[in-house]
Amino acid sequence: MKINRYEDISQIDKEAKKDYIDRHSAFVHCDKNAEKGKKFVVKVKVGDQYLHPDDFDHFIAYIQLWDGETFLAQANFTAGTMGSAANQVEVDFYIVPTKKMKLTAMAYCTKHGLWQSEEVVVEVA
Repeated sequence: MKINRYEDISQIDKEAKKDYIDRHSAFVHCDKNAEKGKKFVVKVKVGDQYLHPDDFDHFIAYIQLWDGETFLAQANFTAGTMGSAANQVEVDFYIVPTKKMKLTAMAYCTKHGLWQSEEVVVEVA
């Protein structure tokens, strides 16, 4: 399966391509430091500036959270979860870190495939 990745939108000329890339890309939002053994929140949001459709045949089916090659969590969605209106799907994952993490998120669009976020490094003390 092909994995799509975010491209620097400022380098793209056409608005339609900016919209397509942004609304499918996953973004990881969390602190850069965590305490070992303490619950830590990681927000994953699909889309930054643009909204993704929530139609019967075109919606975000799941968001996954990874630490390197270790699968941590997954949230599943069905068509209509966002009220059948374009929106930015987001989910908070609560994890308990034990060591430095290299977090990435994966979002799956039923029409445009799998999209991977940029890596976010979290130091754990």
